Formats: sequence, structure tokens, C-alpha cells
Amino acid sequence: MKIILGEYSGRNFYMPAHIRPTQNLLRKAVFDIIGHDLEGVRFLDVFAGSGAVGLEALSCGAAEVCMVERDPKCVETIQENLMLLKPADRGLKAVVIAKDAFATIKEFAREGRQFDMVFFDPPFDQKLGRKALKTLFTHDILAPHSYIIAQYGLDEKLEEIDDRFHIIKHKKYGSSYLTVFERIA
Repeated sequence: MKIILGEYSGRNFYMPAHIRPTQNLLRKAVFDIIGHDLEGVRFLDVFAGSGAVGLEALSCGAAEVCMVERDPKCVETIQENLMLLKPADRGLKAVVIAKDAFATIKEFAREGRQFDMVFFDPPFDQKLGRKALKTLFTHDILAPHSYIIAQYGLDEKLEEIDDRFHIIKHKKYGSSYLTVFERIA
């Protein structure tokens, strides 16, 4: 797989064999919606897999990217990908957290951590999209005027369930939906 946008555009990165990666078309769509210049943005990639979306965020200049993944092989792959790219050489902060996504979100809330953009793409067969969205709505880790970008299976439905957010994009891409929520309050 290759990074498609920003500073690292065209650079290859490793992909664990046992995961469903976020495809190029969908990654490009995400950044076409939220923008290609992420300077100063704090970006959280939940269920990070290979870290593909987090790597794109780094490539687009996000100041801080936090990638949460509990699978040890995926965590190792993300760390290898970060060693290839060396974001610290550009003054960017990249952190890999090898924990459960829901526990990590709750921990961030207790610590008062906030993010400007959160991307999540849980395994489709586990139908965790709605639970992930509710957890983000319940535990306040989103800065004012932030975004939640959700990729989830066609057999799941994520409607607006919090009046602080509204949907700015909802589209089908292959075997998944992409929904972007913007925080308005």
C-alpha cells in the first residue's frame, strides 16, 4: 500500500496480512472532505489496523496522531511504518497505543485529552460502529468544531444520536459506508 497525499505521498507502508485495509479511494475521500492541510490538528485513529489513515494524517501535517490498536501484530506493523516515515524528524508527534479502543477513549476523557478529528474503522463483522460512535458522544474527547469520521459495514446504521453533531457527508464506498460528523456545539 502507498500513502496517497501530502509530504509522504507515494511512499510504501507495511500492511498486516490478516486485516481489511482502508482502501486508497476511501482514504482519499476522507481527506477530500476534511482537507489536505492538517497543520496543528490532533488526530485520533481508532481501530488503527496498519495505521494507514493515521499515516495519511501525518503526511498531511497533523501535529499529533494517536493510533489505537489492540492486535499485537498490527501494533508492530504501525511501529514499523512509523520507523519508515520518521515523523518526529518533521516535528510531528505519532503515538501508538496498544489497548482496547473503548477503554482508551474513556481514559482520554478522564485525562481531559481532546482531539480535532477522530477516525474509526472497526472490524465490520463485529458491528462495533454504533458502539464506537456512542462512546465518542458520551466521553468528551472532541474539541469544539471537531470531526468524527466513521467507516462501517453496510449492515450497520449510524444515525445522528447527539444534537452536538450533524452529518456533513454520508456515502457508500464498496462494502462500507463513510459518514462524517461535525461538532457544532
